[in-house]
Amino acid sequence: MTVRVRLDIAGVVQGVGFRPAVARIAAEYRLGGFVYNDAGSVHCELEGPAVDVEAAVQAIRHRSPPMARIDELSRRHLEPHGDNGFEIIGSRSGDASRTLVPPDVAVCADCLREMRDTADRRYRHPFITCTNCGPRYTVITDLPYDRPATTMAGFPMCPACDAEYHDPVDRRYHAQTIACPKCGPRLRWQPAGGSSTSDDPIGAAVAALQAGLIVAVKGIGGFHLACRADDAAVVAELRRRKNRPAKPFAVMVADLAGAGAIALLDDATATALAAPSAPIVLVAGRPGTVADDVAPGLADVGVMLAYSPVHHQLFDRIGRVPLVMTSANQGGSPIVFRDDDLGWIDGLADAVLTHDRPIHVPCEDSVVMIDDRGAQVPLRRSRGYAPLPVSVPGPLPDRVILATGGDLKTTFCLVGADGHAHMSSHLGDMADPRTQVCFEAALEHLAFMTDRTPDVIACDLHPGYATTAWARRYAEGRPVVAVQHHHAHAVSLLAEHRRLGTPVIAVAYDGTGYGTDGTIWGGELLAITDAARFTRVGHVREFALPGGDGAVRNPARIALDLLHRAGIEWAVDLPPVAALDETSLHILRQQVPRGLGCVPTTSMGRLFDAVASLLGVCQEVSYEGQAAVELEHLARRGDPSPLDFRVADGVLDPAPVIAGIVEGLRRGTPAADLAAGFHDAVIRATATAATECARAAGISVIGLTGGVFANRLVLQGLRQVLAGDGFEVLSHRVVPCNDGGLALGQATIAAATLADGRASAVSERNGICASESPAR
Repeated sequence: MTVRVRLDIAGVVQGVGFRPAVARIAAEYRLGGFVYNDAGSVHCELEGPAVDVEAAVQAIRHRSPPMARIDELSRRHLEPHGDNGFEIIGSRSGDASRTLVPPDVAVCADCLREMRDTADRRYRHPFITCTNCGPRYTVITDLPYDRPATTMAGFPMCPACDAEYHDPVDRRYHAQTIACPKCGPRLRWQPAGGSSTSDDPIGAAVAALQAGLIVAVKGIGGFHLACRADDAAVVAELRRRKNRPAKPFAVMVADLAGAGAIALLDDATATALAAPSAPIVLVAGRPGTVADDVAPGLADVGVMLAYSPVHHQLFDRIGRVPLVMTSANQGGSPIVFRDDDLGWIDGLADAVLTHDRPIHVPCEDSVVMIDDRGAQVPLRRSRGYAPLPVSVPGPLPDRVILATGGDLKTTFCLVGADGHAHMSSHLGDMADPRTQVCFEAALEHLAFMTDRTPDVIACDLHPGYATTAWARRYAEGRPVVAVQHHHAHAVSLLAEHRRLGTPVIAVAYDGTGYGTDGTIWGGELLAITDAARFTRVGHVREFALPGGDGAVRNPARIALDLLHRAGIEWAVDLPPVAALDETSLHILRQQVPRGLGCVPTTSMGRLFDAVASLLGVCQEVSYEGQAAVELEHLARRGDPSPLDFRVADGVLDPAPVIAGIVEGLRRGTPAADLAAGFHDAVIRATATAATECARAAGISVIGLTGGVFANRLVLQGLRQVLAGDGFEVLSHRVVPCNDGGLALGQATIAAATLADGRASAVSERNGICASESPAR
């Protein structure tokens, strides 16, 4: 019996070779019909024997292209038309809906084989791609996804590419980024202060790298600064030029064998490295294989595999040499992605390897770590993942919400009534005016691509955040929902797990978050029964940041405040005392006892900083989290010395820990053992407080969120203890635990606030509706 069915398919189905894949499946089963795109979906009609049509439908569902993601497939039966052939027909516009924009992914193995085949017409073509790989998000300018709607529009296909593009059995059938040496794009070598001087840009770049120079390399989502990672002198010079004294650099290698030469790989890390998303993966390094200055004071190195054809061609000619590959920017500013903006990095690079394919929107590299279960934990969600949405459970209001995120690790989020929360790529430090320009451009692009005009703005409660100020300027009569920082962290975790209705005790540990009482929070236990509300049920006992933000950069000040609270004299044998000059000590002796110029805080992140200072690990912080990260790496080498918090009524008092560390130092206990003991004490005290709060409230789920949970010792140790006590433990798998995931929580809380009617008055007067809680 001949039948005809129509399939309407939504998800990541454009820019991924979906139509050609459907055409090949239709040909395999000798079916008639057609397939086409509109702005929102792929639609196809299949006609033939019933058994073959059903087999083809299942093949479409289960054998979709590698980059595709089917979120919805609907089917309806039609009257047969008598079609014998199958064709891809032109895309149609005018549909109000939008398809999901695919992320950029690494070049595939098939393309690499062709690129290295001397007999292939794409031999050494640095822009080789097909329907299964390459740039998408950074080159798409409009939908439906066709070549004129990409930055490849300025490169007409040569006859050979055009023939492949129209051949249904070719891997590049309707591949919008198809290109070859004849039709472009093209590389260009540009020495600093000069014009192009080489007919072999890759060869010139390799020669410069081998000679110990720093080269700016234009990739898929922006420029990197590259140099030899095994050359201590050039790595030190790169640090000097970037004014980046300690923050780790990422290292790129050719392949898994190259990664194994500099890092200790297991199956989980190898899988993460070789994934199409090609993230930076934090892996234990092999000592002596890269310069010590690549990751000062750390046992891990951030490794990524070459993911663009340009990268692979560099390694094909430079060999197994590992390369530092760090974003081309100054600290905190956005990545440079346009040739016109190379002035932003004047003086950083000795030469530039660039090309003439425009990057429409920038996109930084993603960063993940691997936990004790072999699962990937995102630390920066960007290339390879953004802008794929996170699915948020309803009910959601029939309004579009824009959440602006935090000031550091800034990302924004757009969510509508369909439950798709579209997260931007990593944008940088919002305090930098250049980041704000990129923020606005990325927002305009993603709002257009998703057909979402914001009706409501969500932002952080902190009145001093640049994202908060931007939200108020941007609102222009629209309601603004200000969300408490740790509440947003907790709800981002619940949203990614689709557990918004689940009562949970959220342990929200980070560095700085503005509390509802006007103090700086950061060591919080929150009880959440619905997304719009929270109750603060526990926290770290309050201490102070002498000098406010200055103490974040100089953790010895925080250590002295904690010593004072523990009743311990500031003796010169203690590292934080020895780290400060007499003038500073004199000022602090006036400040600390009186609380003058001291900002109250409950921050677990700042407590880690203070302990790092007390143990002599870090006295000057040059990048966010430095002291805590270096303390964790020291702790990995130690055996835990016995230390304890005092825990009562959900409050963790660090005074006994501080006293125990001082006693241990004076007894000659190794700093690594004291660092390990501090981590162990944090785990046990947190488990005690969270367990007491959860059992008192009859709650069986505990969530772990906030930047402190980028610390593997704390994450894994606390999860193990809580699970052993019978609790279900939630941790992040989709969005980062740090501020990179904050916008998802803000948007979800704003949606819940609007859904229960609490913000109806806000809509009338463009006021501020804050997430609230009784302050403990």
